[in-house]
Amino acid sequence: MPLLALLLVAASGPAAPPLPATIDLTRPFATRTPWRLAATQGPAIPDPILGDGTVPGAVRLCLGHPGGACQSDVARLLIPPGGLDAYAEPHDLLAARIVHPRDHAPLLLLRVGSLHGANGDQRIATALFAYDRTADRFTPVFTHQTGRNNNQEVRYIDAGPLAGDMIVAEPTRTAPFAYWITVSAPGTGAHRYRQLLRYRSSVRYDDGDPRPVIYAEMPAILRHLPKR
Repeated sequence: MPLLALLLVAASGPAAPPLPATIDLTRPFATRTPWRLAATQGPAIPDPILGDGTVPGAVRLCLGHPGGACQSDVARLLIPPGGLDAYAEPHDLLAARIVHPRDHAPLLLLRVGSLHGANGDQRIATALFAYDRTADRFTPVFTHQTGRNNNQEVRYIDAGPLAGDMIVAEPTRTAPFAYWITVSAPGTGAHRYRQLLRYRSSVRYDDGDPRPVIYAEMPAILRHLPKR
């Protein structure tokens, strides 16, 4: 299979596990004390946005010691810089899995989605957590929020020469409407991801190409990305 095809396959990982779900983190991360991620979902609630029908209940993610307190940063993934709003609570668990960046320690990948707005849009938060052995806790090393109505996306690359990289495509605010493409690579230990590349895409919004933006831009990403 050609390299580009392998990269495109590697860009999409398995979906989140059905709820309730528990992921043991003790052995995969060789933690000093027992750790786990527990995910549960409350019962359906009246739709607070449209006021008609019901919507899935809130998702509760608990990253912590079994039977102990949960890390507060996991519950804040969807809160925007301006503070709490109607879309700051997770109602969809879109991904929860352990990933393995090339030549780096494993990471915990989480992706959660808010309630849907009247126009169908949804706030989506993607985060990667690294285990900090000194502090015996999980530290966020990558976090990013997007919507979904304008083909924006955040992708973790599972395999190949970009293994472990996070690629983000976000709409530009000025014409001609394209996307800002950024590529970030893992730091060492529990240090944050570092940005390697940012450029304006050749792909345009509503250009008739049915492929996801990052798929369509992958040849350009490989061409622009500095050697490592």
